[in-house]
Amino acid sequence: MSNEAVVAPDSASESFVAQLARIFRGATPVRIPVRISGVYAGGCTFSENTVIEYGTPSEVLFTSALPLEFADKLRLENADGSLQAEASVVAVQYRKGRLAVAARFAQRFTNWIIQR
Repeated sequence: MSNEAVVAPDSASESFVAQLARIFRGATPVRIPVRISGVYAGGCTFSENTVIEYGTPSEVLFTSALPLEFADKLRLENADGSLQAEASVVAVQYRKGRLAVAARFAQRFTNWIIQR
């Protein structure tokens, strides 16, 4: 069984992610369309198109309509393939049925737009 959602950020969701970004030192605003995908513990797959709204050298922050939880494993990929990374959810913030999500790269990712 597959869950798929499309997230179109609006000004409310952007400020929502901005609130979560405050706890990530050095979070920089970006706008990178990506597809996130993965498999829930029960074996159901999920995927969603969203936009990375903030990033650090190690994390990405975005909105989601999926029921993601702490420690869920994700795959992030952009359209041109320059971003293909594994990550895990390290923070979620709920508001009105939506999530602001922070995910940390599973390993050092050298082709990332945010560098130290």
